[in-house]
Amino acid sequence: MEFPRVAKKMQNMIKPLGLLFGFLRKGVTVQIWLFENTDMRIEGKIIGFDEYMNLVLDDAVEVSVKRNSRRPIGRIMLKGDNLALVRNTQD
Repeated sequence: MEFPRVAKKMQNMIKPLGLLFGFLRKGVTVQIWLFENTDMRIEGKIIGFDEYMNLVLDDAVEVSVKRNSRRPIGRIMLKGDNLALVRNTQD
């Protein structure tokens, strides 16, 4: 039976909210790729989130991929439906 083996692997998995909590706790700058908007990224520090992956970012910057420009936008809230990818920029 494979069930004990699968259960053990599931215990070692990192859950998405756990990863977001790690970013929040460490205070790292993250880059957000937006759903259906491949020309823009958002960078900032996560200062809050909820179970729907709505994020509050501080010191947020709008990064244009096409124009290679950056525009500060301050503190923002991103709805979880708009997130395609969240990554640590300090890796």
